[in-house]
Amino acid sequence: MTAEFGVAGSSLPEAEERRLQEGYRNRVREFDQIESELRASKLFQRVYWLCLAGSLLLSCLLGYTVVVGLWQTKPIFARYVGLLVVVGLIGAMSWLLLKNGKVVVSRAGDLRNALQDRQTAAACLPLDSSSGLRIYREASLDLVAQYRKSANNNRRIHNFFQLIIITGSIATSTLTAMNEGANLALRLVASTLSALVGISAGVTGYFKFRERGYNLQSTADEIEKHYNASQFMLDEYSGAGGASLTEGERLRKYAGFVERLKEEQRKRELQLEQSSSSGEERAG
Repeated sequence: MTAEFGVAGSSLPEAEERRLQEGYRNRVREFDQIESELRASKLFQRVYWLCLAGSLLLSCLLGYTVVVGLWQTKPIFARYVGLLVVVGLIGAMSWLLLKNGKVVVSRAGDLRNALQDRQTAAACLPLDSSSGLRIYREASLDLVAQYRKSANNNRRIHNFFQLIIITGSIATSTLTAMNEGANLALRLVASTLSALVGISAGVTGYFKFRERGYNLQSTADEIEKHYNASQFMLDEYSGAGGASLTEGERLRKYAGFVERLKEEQRKRELQLEQSSSSGEERAG
């Protein structure tokens, strides 16, 4: 394997290198498992908080009905059982929050330890063999997934604000036309919607969610294109003059393209930040 890569600096035998690769893959697998468990624990924590908030709201409403005597015509059991059930639910949710909070803290510590183990295993891999560049190529798929996830988030945020702008503008115009009698409630609603439309337009214009999403999606697509080309020896990875590139040459070329694309993405992000800042200064 090292002979195919064409690098004379690799001093590890093939069996040792494979052992290190297997150890690294195991560490990555453990890290991903702990990270997934931590995400699930945090999700349960949010659900518990939501249930606790709903239980508190229900207890306040039921307590109010008991205090003011709205159930005076009902039996005592029907009057107080609902309140007791909700209070018990509050206690259960509070206990689950405390218990799950300890689980979240424990798994966060396990995640940090797993990250350190993964980094230690990666540091043991020889950099002068094909292993490092192969791992880099496979790790670039995580970068593609990260860019696409961020692009989808930016698109969703942009579409959300655009929906507010469109529906708010139509509703404001309709309410203004309906308010012939100078109804105070309609006037307040129309003013609120108009302010919401203006705020949404300002937020989308300043943060440029659509442009950010487009840039991230373009970078992810370009990295994936080079990944497939390097794997199947297409386009610039096929070689020149009938001489095909070796695996090491393809991996190095791919790594260079990915680093260049990442740098271009960072520059585009900086340009968007600078354009937003300059627009704010001109507005000021």
